Amino acid sequence: MKKKQKTKKTQFTSGGGYIENAGIKGYLHNQRLDIKRNKLVYAMLVVILAYFIIFNYLPMGGLVMAFEKYSPARGIFGSKWVGMKNFYAFFHGKYIGRLIRNTICIGGLDLLVNFPAPIIFALILNEFTRKHFKKFVQTVSYMPYFISAVIACGLVVSFVQAGGPISTIVANITHTDPQNLLMNKKAFWLIYILMNMWQGLGYGSIIYLSALSSIDQEMYEAADMDGAGKWKQCLHITIPSIMPMIIMMLILRMGAVFSVGADKILLLYSPSTYEYSDVINTYVYRMGLVNMDFGLSTAVGLFNSIIGTIMLVTTNKIAKKVSGTSMF
Repeated sequence: MKKKQKTKKTQFTSGGGYIENAGIKGYLHNQRLDIKRNKLVYAMLVVILAYFIIFNYLPMGGLVMAFEKYSPARGIFGSKWVGMKNFYAFFHGKYIGRLIRNTICIGGLDLLVNFPAPIIFALILNEFTRKHFKKFVQTVSYMPYFISAVIACGLVVSFVQAGGPISTIVANITHTDPQNLLMNKKAFWLIYILMNMWQGLGYGSIIYLSALSSIDQEMYEAADMDGAGKWKQCLHITIPSIMPMIIMMLILRMGAVFSVGADKILLLYSPSTYEYSDVINTYVYRMGLVNMDFGLSTAVGLFNSIIGTIMLVTTNKIAKKVSGTSMF
């Protein structure tokens, strides 16, 4: 007996007019219907897409300057093409060693200290039973994040200058005369890391507190009945439950290790501390806006972005292979 071949039929849903199993024509028909029914949503989407196209994708055309001796008078299309000379000048420059070292060290230390700090802080807050006290601590810890970098750096400069409260405390501990700690080039890394912790500790814990709130409380009750203390519950229930979120945040953070923020460093450093404070982003600023060497600054910025992308993709692949959690 011959089997009857099943044929796809064009079907309409009872209440909407959407076509099922009708190929490309059905898909286009459904899209038109969806746009008509959700005009406001699509209008908002157009605004968002326009924002990213105008401010994120179109400016990428300026990367051509990395291969030119760019002149504002001649523009991108009229400037002299120099190929890889800008990259050659950067990699053979006398500052390449300190730039790479400082960027890796500051970015690495910031990752090592300030990535786990919000996680630990969130775990501690999660154990608070008094709601009013917990909300008070959260509010106080969030506030520094909303202070502008200019004001935050101004406070740090005032606190660590000779006679400032922090420099006075350090002088009393070390039994030395108070001095401007920012003039001590070897102390710059510590000041920068602690400043980032002060500003980002509370705000960075929000996403982990959100993840902690979604954990099934019955698991804690079962563990408590089995005799597991708070420490074992944290190790075997809390941390594994928020581990996917931790891995996602780690992947994002690894991609930004080389993108050490230039804004705070520019407000804190001085030529006397360049040896330990000068990073790739501050070098890009000086070459581009101070020395007006736009081609070289673009080349250095492009190199920095490529390294960040490589680190992001590599970390994502490792996380996917080890834990099964990844961004893409």
